[in-house]
Amino acid sequence: MIGSGGATCLGGVSLLFYKKPSDLVLDTLLGFTSGVMLAASSFSLLVPALKLGSIAEVTGGIAAGGLAFAGLDALIPHAHARFSEHGHPASKRAALMLSALTIHNIPEGMAVGVSFAAGGPELGIPIALAIGIQNIPEGFAAAAPLIEIPNQRKKAAGIAALTGVVEPLAAFAAFAAAAFATALLPLGLAFAAGAMLYVVADELIPESHAKGYERPATLGLILGFILMLALDNAF
Repeated sequence: MIGSGGATCLGGVSLLFYKKPSDLVLDTLLGFTSGVMLAASSFSLLVPALKLGSIAEVTGGIAAGGLAFAGLDALIPHAHARFSEHGHPASKRAALMLSALTIHNIPEGMAVGVSFAAGGPELGIPIALAIGIQNIPEGFAAAAPLIEIPNQRKKAAGIAALTGVVEPLAAFAAFAAAAFATALLPLGLAFAAGAMLYVVADELIPESHAKGYERPATLGLILGFILMLALDNAF
């Protein structure tokens, strides 16, 4: 559970060794991240949720997850990773980016924790591995715009590293809650799926299309979806 959050740190730290990522690279990476999250929510979360609970529990959980993160999105000031936040000083942009990455990482941590509670390593390891894989490009792509600000490369890497901390915390909290009340497992899996779907549809896909590279972003999404499907079946 800790490893998936650490992957976000790795993605952010890699900014220190990359001069300036192109918009094409960033759009493709965000598309890849979207594909992994879509497949993870579908196969690793919703399929076992339907096996454990009723359609009413699952659909209710999806709706609750989406609405909860729509509320967070509205209440917590944050910057969209690829949409320029001009007019803000560097420190303000850094704080806004920190909020955005934290919002992204909460449902991913929840998904890992609930998966381990619901199916043990057999279910938890594939989704932890998949989320860890997509966290590397996500942390890189989300923090990359900050390096356009003079002397902000180390700060951008640090921001991505800090946001990785919230993921294992969310994972352990979700694991404890689901293990304590096993009847909530279907709802918990569906809630995490709904939250991930919201993040993908509201932020990741629009951001991956923000700079005019929609086709590479879409191909990246398909690649990420295929990779997650393969991982899910391999385990």
